[in-house]
Amino acid sequence: MKPVAISCGEPAGIGPEIAVAAWRELKGELPLIWIGDPAHLPAGTPFQPVGKAENAKSVCAHAFPVMVRNFVGPATPGIANPAHAKGVIDAISTGVELVVNGQASALCTAPIHKAALIDGAGFEYPGHTEYLAALADLDRVVMMLACDALRVVPATIHIPLAEVPSQLTPALLTETLQITHAALQRDFGIANPRIAVAGLNPHAGEGGKMGTQEIDIISPVLSTLRLQGMDIVGPLSADTMFHAAARANYDVALCMYHDQALIPIKTLDFSGGVNVTLGLPFIRTSPDHGTAFDIAGKGEADATSMVAAIRMAAEMAATRG
Repeated sequence: MKPVAISCGEPAGIGPEIAVAAWRELKGELPLIWIGDPAHLPAGTPFQPVGKAENAKSVCAHAFPVMVRNFVGPATPGIANPAHAKGVIDAISTGVELVVNGQASALCTAPIHKAALIDGAGFEYPGHTEYLAALADLDRVVMMLACDALRVVPATIHIPLAEVPSQLTPALLTETLQITHAALQRDFGIANPRIAVAGLNPHAGEGGKMGTQEIDIISPVLSTLRLQGMDIVGPLSADTMFHAAARANYDVALCMYHDQALIPIKTLDFSGGVNVTLGLPFIRTSPDHGTAFDIAGKGEADATSMVAAIRMAAEMAATRG
């Protein structure tokens, strides 16, 4: 098995410590390689520099494999240093190169601090997802949040709620559903994905009495895709989509905006959710949380989501072949 590459993320956050914690849990299960400055690892971490990703497997059983990148200066837990920005960005791009060149099976990215990247390196992207899409020369990818109980895809993400109706175009919904459908087949091994689509408005618009987006935009898109062979239900009232019996009827839920998707999955599994980028030519996962500056360096960070993200990356790689 080729190793899962892990980019270091923000050195002042919990990324380094949860990566080490994940290695301790997974070292007997699958190989990984961490890209970053070993000076930023928790004190006492038994690490070993690894020049080539292929050597990580033999190292992983007894030491934390590190592809060394020397950053400018130390990391102070809880205080981001813009001088580290270029190193953080380089760790991401290096991870992508390892996967694209066949040296690693997948990329798992630790959380970044966008303000530090902007201040230190003029980072031009809203986050990981957009940067990875640019590296792949793609205009459009899809964010999915996944745990054992639920997979959700928000059609719109980090925009004000007031802008959601204008952003919900037939083209956006069509492309999001097509990318999601293809990724579930290719990366999750689901031959005929069952997709449940939420409405935008309460009660999915109540026949147009509480909004017309369901009639004007969502339903026509779903009808067209059904004719193309997709197994899609909706638009559904979002308040009845996420109890256990409803979840048993679909493989992924497409929601219209950020909180409509993220509230149910974070309620069901706050610690174990994984962020997956669909539509990339390489596999990328990430823990579904931020840098957690308030607990960085205190030994309180929960590595559950990082462990889940690494495992999911490896499973997706095995499915994709």
